Amino acid sequence: MDELITLLDENLICTGTDISSDFIYFFVTSTRKECVCPSCQSVSSRVHSHYNRNFQDLPIQDKKVVITLSNRKIFCDNPSCHRTTFAETFSFIDNKAKKTKRLKETILEVSLTQSSVSAALYLSKHVVDVKKSTICNYQKKKHTGNR
Repeated sequence: MDELITLLDENLICTGTDISSDFIYFFVTSTRKECVCPSCQSVSSRVHSHYNRNFQDLPIQDKKVVITLSNRKIFCDNPSCHRTTFAETFSFIDNKAKKTKRLKETILEVSLTQSSVSAALYLSKHVVDVKKSTICNYQKKKHTGNR
């Protein structure tokens, strides 16, 4: 399972899985030694705390995928920086997002050729649990240039 998780980010490892009839749950953690503060670009390795972050990814063998990431909060040790802590970030998912970037792209591709109602029905049955309003929000962001 580590091979599947490292496709998202080479610094992630799978610490556990749980497979049900409809879902595959991955539990992952980061192996990075250091992180970069998004405000001042200082490198830090001092961990403040951990919290679980849940998000969805592309399905595997007709099972929906949910990933629980043990995300770290890191101290910023730069005294001139306005942040005291920051969360570790990853390129495959936006901050506070509940779906990976590649899953969002799939949702947008499916919704291009049909209404948001029918796209939501199809996606919820085959790919990911998603509502019509979420599809509309993704479409608006794409057309206005915000991601």
